Amino acid sequence: MQKVETEKGRITEFLIRFGQGDRDSYNRLFPLIYDQMLRLAQNQVGQWQSPGQLRRTELIHEAYLKLIDQTQTEWKDRAHFYTVAAKAMRHILVDHHRKEKAQKRGGSKEVLPFDDEHAEVERYTEHLEALQELMEQLADINERMYTIIDLRFFAGFTIEEIAGILNLSTSTVDRDWKTARAWLYRELVGN
Repeated sequence: MQKVETEKGRITEFLIRFGQGDRDSYNRLFPLIYDQMLRLAQNQVGQWQSPGQLRRTELIHEAYLKLIDQTQTEWKDRAHFYTVAAKAMRHILVDHHRKEKAQKRGGSKEVLPFDDEHAEVERYTEHLEALQELMEQLADINERMYTIIDLRFFAGFTIEEIAGILNLSTSTVDRDWKTARAWLYRELVGN
C-alpha cells in the first residue's frame, strides 16, 4: 500500500512540475503512467472498434502528443491527468470516426431501440459524435458526474478506483455514475 501511495505522490509531483514547464518531469512521468495509458487505450479501442479504427498503440502515441503539448494546463493531480488523457483519446477517436464517416459520404441515422434498464451505449459506435456532444453538456451541468463518466465509461476504472482517485466514497461515486449514465441514455434515446 505504501508503494502505491508513493507512486501516486510521484505522479502528482511530476504532473505539477510538468505543468510549470519542466519537460524532464514528463519524461520521468510517462513510465509511471504508461500501463494506465495502455488500459485507457484498450478500453477506448475496445468500445469503439470498427474497420479502419486506430490500434491502441497508435491511440497512445497520438494522445501522448496531445498531452505533451499541454504545457499551459495546470495539472491538479493524477485524476485530472487521467481524465484529460481519456478525453484526448475520445477526441482522437471522434475525429477518426468523422473522417471515416465522411469517406462513406454520409449514411442514414437510425433510431436506437433503447430502454434504460438494458441499454448499452458502448455498442453504438455510430453514435460516438452524439455521445461526445452529450459529454460536453454534462461537463457544463455537473463536473463531478462528467469526471466519473469519463473515468468509468471511457477510461475503464472501477467504482472503487474512481473513489480512490477522487477521494470520494464508493456510494457517492456509484450514485453519481448511475445518475449520469441514466441521463446520457435518456438524451441518446431522445435524439
